[in-house]
Amino acid sequence: MLNYAPPFKVAAMHVAPVFMNTARTIDKCCALIREASQAGAKLVAFPETYVPVFPIWSALRAPIHNHRWFAHLAAQAIRVPGPEIAQIASTARRNRVFVSLGVNERSEASDACIWNSNVLIGDDGSLLNHHRKLVPTFWEKMVWANGDGAGLRVTNTTIGRIGMLICGENTNPLARFALMAQGEQLHVSSFPPVWPAHDPGAMAESYDVAEAIRVRVCNHAFEGKLFNVVVSGYLDDAYLHGLADGDANLERILRNSPRGVSMVVGPSGKVISTQLQSEEGIVYADVDLAATVEPRQLQDVAGYYNRFDVFKLSVNRTRNRPASFVDMEAEPPVELAASAPRSQRIEWEVGAAPIERD
Repeated sequence: MLNYAPPFKVAAMHVAPVFMNTARTIDKCCALIREASQAGAKLVAFPETYVPVFPIWSALRAPIHNHRWFAHLAAQAIRVPGPEIAQIASTARRNRVFVSLGVNERSEASDACIWNSNVLIGDDGSLLNHHRKLVPTFWEKMVWANGDGAGLRVTNTTIGRIGMLICGENTNPLARFALMAQGEQLHVSSFPPVWPAHDPGAMAESYDVAEAIRVRVCNHAFEGKLFNVVVSGYLDDAYLHGLADGDANLERILRNSPRGVSMVVGPSGKVISTQLQSEEGIVYADVDLAATVEPRQLQDVAGYYNRFDVFKLSVNRTRNRPASFVDMEAEPPVELAASAPRSQRIEWEVGAAPIERD
């Protein structure tokens, strides 16, 4: 007999960060985790690069005007692992919830190399997965470096098998199939608050990010026969005014560009929750993974409804690094903060023991 976790609640955080302020955004994130946990949620998902901002300025100004924006973001970007992630992980452990969080991640090799990253943290405080967006989209290339396939993983948890993709990756059929082929049952799709592709006053039909989100997330849920937790950021007034920086024309573009939308989609491809777009809030939905079985009897692209003798997919999940060093003699490991008591040390390998911060 198939053994599934009892039905549980998920929470999609349709919320704004504290604009360009990592410390305060992390504090807001922890407060929201506590709120969702008190409402009964077992999985809490945050938007694309929620910490501390999605760099919309690259759509609004020519690159020669964006150097200070990039420098500010680089200063606010975080390391994974690092103290900010440890703070989120401690909150996740104390509240017994899984957390999916989008961050701007700074490289150890270069303070000017930033990735669009998403981390999945377990309800025991462990780092379960760490994914870097494979390819930044269009003007996003002015900020973020290419990621790699190391995070194209489905994590087997006590509430089900969880996978995640960032924004436009949810349009990539190979990335999506790489997760479906690992038995994905619960998918997290993260998106920005707004994505200006055109001047909304100059085009008869401009790019509608909300409709684009609906098309791709419902498609993935239907194809994979899975639940899709869809979470977009929210553009509040502080965020909008920070980006416009006193320019009335840029404020007009931001106010009139279509906003992102948050929702939860079921394995039939239908939306099973409320949809938030024009107001900040939390989207809740109940998920029963047993409901993913019957739809797969009709079409199961990771099972019987495929020809694996005809189609072959190879996925490179090695982490990209700037160099590979071969030493003549291995040096003894250095114990960081060796004087700290064991209860304050943090282990951060994938699948490592829980964080202990009591």
